[in-house]
Amino acid sequence: MSSATLPLRSQLDRARRAWRASPMPRFVAWWSGELAALLPPRWRALFGGGLAWYLLRHEGDEWVVRRAGHLDVLARWSSQLDATSQQVALRDALRGVDTEDLRLALCLDPFMVLRPRLSLPLAARDNLQQIGAFEMDRQTPFRVEQVRYDVRELRAAAPAGRFAAELVVAPRATLDPLLARLAASGLQVDALDVAAGADRLGANLLPPELLPRRQHPRQRLNLALGAAAIVLLVLSLLQFLHNRESALEQMRSDVEAMRGDAQQVAGLRQQLQDNAGAAGFLAERKRNRVSALAVMQDLSQRLPTTAWLERLSIDNTGQVGFQGQSPQAARLVDALKGSPVITDANFQGTIQVDPTTGKERFYMVAQLRKPAEAKPKPAPATVGGAP
Repeated sequence: MSSATLPLRSQLDRARRAWRASPMPRFVAWWSGELAALLPPRWRALFGGGLAWYLLRHEGDEWVVRRAGHLDVLARWSSQLDATSQQVALRDALRGVDTEDLRLALCLDPFMVLRPRLSLPLAARDNLQQIGAFEMDRQTPFRVEQVRYDVRELRAAAPAGRFAAELVVAPRATLDPLLARLAASGLQVDALDVAAGADRLGANLLPPELLPRRQHPRQRLNLALGAAAIVLLVLSLLQFLHNRESALEQMRSDVEAMRGDAQQVAGLRQQLQDNAGAAGFLAERKRNRVSALAVMQDLSQRLPTTAWLERLSIDNTGQVGFQGQSPQAARLVDALKGSPVITDANFQGTIQVDPTTGKERFYMVAQLRKPAEAKPKPAPATVGGAP
């Protein structure tokens, strides 16, 4: 094994051990079995998949192929045949097996290997190959360059802080002729293992340079499907966020519309309150002031018939001003005394004689009474055109 592949192999071994030590393999196996049981038989055959290990053994002068875990022989042919015939015999034996799932292991007889047990510290799990090379001289009569070996962790009890392992060693003097015959037949194997009954031990003594390079179209398809699923998931999340943003924007628009309606209603309510206040103000002012009609009626009743008014005004303070002509203007003050609508009637300015009519022109001012004080009283009778 080259020094460049050692770190990668170590990382892969560490990940593989962590995976096997976790409960996930059992859960995945149970979950996959439950899902497979729900599928029709044809679909189970179509999607079953998984690695299918087949065992190749050299018995006498023949190659024998069995399925891992089964004793039935699938094919047997002579190793003296040409390479093409041997490859055809192997393909016929493995007909119907998906080439991507197919794994072939060349199994050695148990008497061809040494399997010393090791008790190693837990820190050695990341360097099993180096530990195997270090223990080779102590556990076997061979040197490292004389053997093919592998170190496999065992599920056995071990002292605290240590774990049980097994060093599987086969002399190269025995393996190299077998590997040369295998290469001459044109057959490729994925592992060089040890037979354990109808199954394989689980080690791999095959040198890294002899490991086959397999194409994995299904893996590429699975990766493409996984990437597509991730893209679809991201797109669905983006669509979900877009829908949320659209709904939020719609809610904001509705809130703005309702806010505008609420402001309009508030404006109308304020306008109504203002109008009601103005109407109340006018009503209150009307209640607290004497009307101009009542003033004109009272003046009409109290002024003599020989007098007339030219102008009448009432300001906001309740002051009444009226201007007119009368033959005897001085007597008008007495005529306006006792008026229920005005009080304090007096002349303002001087009384002058109009040259055209010959009557006295006057200008008088008075103050309106409050409505509570303005009680109707009969106007005094006038005698000879004067009060």
